[in-house]
Amino acid sequence: MEQPYQPELDPTHEHAAGWSAWSTLKLFLEEDGWFPQRIEDRPAFRVYYHGTNVDLRCIALIKLEAQQLIMYSYAPTKVPEEQRPAAAEYLTRANYGLHVGNFELDFSDGEVRFKSSIDFEDETLTFTWIRNTVYPAVQLMNRYFPGLMMVIYGEKTPAEAIQIIEA
Repeated sequence: MEQPYQPELDPTHEHAAGWSAWSTLKLFLEEDGWFPQRIEDRPAFRVYYHGTNVDLRCIALIKLEAQQLIMYSYAPTKVPEEQRPAAAEYLTRANYGLHVGNFELDFSDGEVRFKSSIDFEDETLTFTWIRNTVYPAVQLMNRYFPGLMMVIYGEKTPAEAIQIIEA
């Protein structure tokens, strides 16, 4: 079995808390049935989520120095350039009122992702905090993805799509 680089976890190590959190994240993902795949040269894992509306590729990342957990879920479809303004409006409408996380659109390539995160500086990252960071990222992308497709394919305006999804 591959042994990831991990410094000795003595409390004086510069990133000891971050590496400890990374180990906790790995254990959570394994025990929760995510089948994590380590991303080379980064304190991160690739995982997959099979939702009722969409299958997602995700990245769970520990920012060692900042002591933050970030979960990204990626839409499997990139937004065509001509549809990016409408998609941006839809995602902005979706973001309004969200309490945990947000949608992001890369205007340069059309990538859409949902990001949820937690700052655990000077705290011990727990399974509860991990669960409360990981699940919103996939559940909200799963919920709002059909509306994004309605907008991309011109079936609905952003306002109409949001009304349908949030009904």
